[in-house]
Amino acid sequence: MKFVDEVSIRVKAGDGGNGCMSFRREKFIENGGPNGGDGGDGGSIYMIADENLNTLVDYRYTRHFDAERGSNGGSADCTGKKGEELVLRVPVGTTVIDASTQEIIGDLTKAGQRLLVAMGGWHGLGNTRFKSSTNRAPRQTTPGKPGDQRDLKLELKVLADVGLLGLPNAGKSTFIRSVSAAKPKVADYPFTTLIPNLGVVSVDRWKSFVVADIPGLIEGASDGAGLGIRFLKHLARTRLLLHLVDMAPLDESSAPDAAEIIVNELVKFSPSLAERDRWLVLNKCDQILEEEHEARVKEIVDRLEWTGPVYVISAIAKEGTEQLSRDIMRYLEERNLRLVEEPGYAEELAELDQRIEDEARAQLQALDDQRALRRSGVKSVHDIGEDDWDEDDEDDEDGPEIIYVRD
Repeated sequence: MKFVDEVSIRVKAGDGGNGCMSFRREKFIENGGPNGGDGGDGGSIYMIADENLNTLVDYRYTRHFDAERGSNGGSADCTGKKGEELVLRVPVGTTVIDASTQEIIGDLTKAGQRLLVAMGGWHGLGNTRFKSSTNRAPRQTTPGKPGDQRDLKLELKVLADVGLLGLPNAGKSTFIRSVSAAKPKVADYPFTTLIPNLGVVSVDRWKSFVVADIPGLIEGASDGAGLGIRFLKHLARTRLLLHLVDMAPLDESSAPDAAEIIVNELVKFSPSLAERDRWLVLNKCDQILEEEHEARVKEIVDRLEWTGPVYVISAIAKEGTEQLSRDIMRYLEERNLRLVEEPGYAEELAELDQRIEDEARAQLQALDDQRALRRSGVKSVHDIGEDDWDEDDEDDEDGPEIIYVRD
């Protein structure tokens, strides 16, 4: 199945039915009076989080969704039928945004959560509503109100406890394969991971957590290079980041340089995301001699000025992965307990989550704007160099001076 995590759709709620103008006409009954009924309300549109879905591919090709219109009122004080509501099912973790205002309408983070995205139109009134002692034969009715119409942007962020960061071929997919039942593609060339992968890690019988792997980052990713920048937003909801570093790169590049690249790109994309709890995991320790481990670890830690937890593992040989998984489970349990006991800690994390969301959306929007300018052939202000200025503009200083006077 094709992984789709961003779509734009248009929703149109049903219009309200018109009120009816009618008068009672029955044999042997004089001056029957008005009996026009009201119209029916238009159908509203809701979105509901469905745990059985994991992609927005259903909305990739069908972009317009219309709810049923309310029926018009009838004679004999008959009210029109209400339009049926339309329910759109989306994966858990979907954010619904108003495309015109960039306002977040709602965030569907729990299975079964329901969100109103377009309100149906109000019904029109029949002429019965307008009768009075002085107006016994009213001919007034009102039309139904139009339903809401909106252009929406749906963004899917996978829900995971732990997120993996690293350069291509750092061993992220191999790590997920070794600690969970997930089987992402693994090969000896970069960018084998093209979409996020999720794996459930079972530590004990009733203890487990979810790991998310995103495509590898490269230098310049924060400016749009490579694939990882599109999927960094999926790490916004994780509780812990694992920074995987290849201790023995095949191209004989510097492991400390590789680790530093990831940190720099993370800070450029979202400084708040860089504040998320992060552990350093040095992978592929089986590729270098055991007596060189300590020196290689010290080299990387000193370059990053790292003070957090450090783990040395070999994902393919499952060396050190079990201990790492147990420590992650212990960390998540202690974090959950602290959230319950310390309201201030919960507020602090909520504020951090919001900052990450805002910074990620702003960065991705800026990249989309730059791509749109390049496609149209217009240069951004930041892309204009000295050669782009017209030297003839300097002669314009001697031209006539225009002064505008308000009468």
